[in-house]
Amino acid sequence: MTYRFERLPALSIDWKVDTSTFPERTIFQTPAWLAFLSETQNAKPVVAALTERHGIVGYFSGLIVRKFGFKILGSPFRGWTTDYMGLALSPGVPRREAVQALLVFAFEELGCSHVEMMDRHLSFSDLKGLDVQFDVYRSYEIDLTQSEEKLFANMTSACRRCIRKAEKNGVNIEEAKDVGFADEYYAQLQDVFAKQALIPTYGIERVRRLMAHLYPTGNLLLLRARDRSGRCIATGIFPHHNGVMYFWGGASWRRHQHLRPNEALQWHAMRIGKQKGLRTYDMGGGVGYKRKYGGCEIQVPWIRKSKRPWMNHARNLARRLHGVRQQCLGHLGRFFPKHPEARVPLTRNGL
Repeated sequence: MTYRFERLPALSIDWKVDTSTFPERTIFQTPAWLAFLSETQNAKPVVAALTERHGIVGYFSGLIVRKFGFKILGSPFRGWTTDYMGLALSPGVPRREAVQALLVFAFEELGCSHVEMMDRHLSFSDLKGLDVQFDVYRSYEIDLTQSEEKLFANMTSACRRCIRKAEKNGVNIEEAKDVGFADEYYAQLQDVFAKQALIPTYGIERVRRLMAHLYPTGNLLLLRARDRSGRCIATGIFPHHNGVMYFWGGASWRRHQHLRPNEALQWHAMRIGKQKGLRTYDMGGGVGYKRKYGGCEIQVPWIRKSKRPWMNHARNLARRLHGVRQQCLGHLGRFFPKHPEARVPLTRNGL
């Protein structure tokens, strides 16, 4: 059976209607998310239909960016603060053959020089025999169909104590609906990175554009933790769609972390997810501290292929140089607080 991709108008598909036919679809494949990435990454969305003789059997979502004159197809690409994109296939369609068709589409029809893709349902066995490289993306998933009692019991005893301590300390969690939330979150995020003499990997405008594109869809949960005096001491961002909630970002002021607002935020998000009828909470990355919330570790291949072998080495070098730059700016922020990229803003909107 021959599969091939045909490009479609990027933002023309009604994804909500198709979730019954293509139940794998993630929020990162929706028109709102593609518009968010297009705006923040200066990228062109690509949506393509996977076809065979019986018609459309799947879709691909990604974006094209230009780096040093080369066209790169990301689905997603490093640094986009975006998880699984890739494919949404009808049941029974072999992923291996869909990936093969995608590579042909990317290199021959789109004229790209490099491709990266992370698909939640792509297995390591699907890659056997394919001429691709991959990294292993790790995350933790929590089954929200369990009772609240079971979810709470699955956490470590230390985590449960932190949640109880937050309640005793008067920490209150509320849903945020105001534009000032972006300022609060980003100021706290800078404080988190400053602890390690670093700066955030993205600017405040990305948070603002995320809210602008996703909040009107009803698929973005914004949580704010306040102390007894009403001060915002922690924030969390949780997009959700098609039964799955994701942890996009969280931050808190270091001087208030002894009140345990971060654990309270996570627990509140899980409870709201259950109320919304969501089935799964993906904590977005395998950072060790997330293990305490009782999820199961998952591993997903993040594949890549370059038309020219040297491009993969250039990609790895660029990642290392970006890390060095981030460290240098973080150190500048410690000794020269007025540096434009390292300064921690004092805005406190919404307080």
